[in-house]
Amino acid sequence: MSHLSDQRIAEMLSASETQTRLSQMTRRSLFSGSAAGLGAAALASIEGTRAFAAAPSSAVPSDDEKPVNAAAFGGRPDLPHHPPAAKRAIYLFMSGAPSQMDMWDHKPAMADWFDKDLPESIRQGQRLTTMTSGQARFPIAPSIYEFTPHGQNGTMASELIPHMASKVDEIALVKSMYTEAVNHDPAITYICTGNQLPGKASLGAWLSYGLGTENADLPAFVVMTASWSGRKEAQALYNRLWGSGFLPSRYQGVALRSSGDPVLYLSNPSGIDRNVRRRMLDTLADLNEETLRRIGDPETDARIAQYEMAFRMQTSVPDLTDLSDEPQHVLDLYGPDVLKPGTFANCCLMARRMAERGVRFTQIFHRGWDQHGALPKDLPNQCRDTDQPSAGLLTDLKQRGLLDDTLVVWGGEFGRTIYCQGKLTKDNYGRDHHPKCFTVWMAGAGIRKGVVHGETDEFSYNILRDPVHIRDLNATILDQLGIDHERFTYPFQGLDQKLTGVEQSRVVRELLV
Repeated sequence: MSHLSDQRIAEMLSASETQTRLSQMTRRSLFSGSAAGLGAAALASIEGTRAFAAAPSSAVPSDDEKPVNAAAFGGRPDLPHHPPAAKRAIYLFMSGAPSQMDMWDHKPAMADWFDKDLPESIRQGQRLTTMTSGQARFPIAPSIYEFTPHGQNGTMASELIPHMASKVDEIALVKSMYTEAVNHDPAITYICTGNQLPGKASLGAWLSYGLGTENADLPAFVVMTASWSGRKEAQALYNRLWGSGFLPSRYQGVALRSSGDPVLYLSNPSGIDRNVRRRMLDTLADLNEETLRRIGDPETDARIAQYEMAFRMQTSVPDLTDLSDEPQHVLDLYGPDVLKPGTFANCCLMARRMAERGVRFTQIFHRGWDQHGALPKDLPNQCRDTDQPSAGLLTDLKQRGLLDDTLVVWGGEFGRTIYCQGKLTKDNYGRDHHPKCFTVWMAGAGIRKGVVHGETDEFSYNILRDPVHIRDLNATILDQLGIDHERFTYPFQGLDQKLTGVEQSRVVRELLV
């Protein structure tokens, strides 16, 4: 297979020349390149070289800010900005919004408020969704679940999460998260991409672009969507949540499937063996390199590399997904569903296997956390899906020495209301969306252990101290991976785009060692 030299590619993809060539592209070449990018989406991610990944940066490091741990495959040559605490991250995303006051945010005073109206002094005219804005009343629904103290500091946790309750001395619990989005799609888009409007690059794509991967045979960014046992009507997940947005398509997440080929189009078609596929890719690469020389569209380069990554993944992915080498005592950490493909337990074990193989960012989406009604029926099922596997993941990472340099984050897109949506009884209630306060936890690389950060009022409705915006959370995640969110930019539409946007955000130093 012929290859362009790194020097030549770097010249071709320099900022000024790329912009010139893109401005001269015909409509036909523009649309053909876009179609190719869409066609390769299932294979999207690439090891690349630094020459491929390099792009204009608004901040040039000084001599005393030279990179300290540049990625072996891909990544920007000016990163990381500072010594990273984490080499990789795993994000456990509870899509639909877990009820903070039924799991982590203990509000015992609410027992005396059963079926009383939420005071206007607490609501303060705050925005409501259309699902409850028309209710005549907003009756308080205290949690029916028992909370008990755990760990050295007596951190309160619900009976729904006994396994994670035993881990409170290992995590930093943030009770004061907030967002402006009140509906699912803009809220989950906001926390995953830094903006409520579609079109921005996801957190994982930013990390893939900036840091690359430690393993040339696996993607830098892998996504799994787990099965769930709660409410069956769940919010849709769109691939823009792990998309690359304005970044080159090579940086979008690769979706790992639970049935059929783990990655779409990974297997050879009938009658095509590995040697034939190798020759086909060599010929196709020659054609694509000619297109790259002629037009200069960086997506052509991404197309070449995506095919190459898919070829290497034919060997690396089956090895990744083969759990036969896992001892029983490790499987037991994750619970009884660990060997069922697609379960949250199985995904957590896969996340650990990816962490030890150098995947930069793994994100697991677990749907069904949208308990507008029948919360006592559905929420326990959701917790059974996720509680033991989440705790097992922390234990497994720790006993392998991986937790010291792996950042683990758990959370959803917003919280839920203390008042009931729909009919309230002593043993049944539902909760609406609530963006003004919710709970996440973080663990692992550089995170303080046993910390409870922030406090909400007795109704779990407003934050009393130490608010943390979702932009602050993303800034903190980047910081732990050695990235200054203010300097980590990409030029697009006349703006130096950032994951944390243009509004003020900060690294939450109180959570860090």
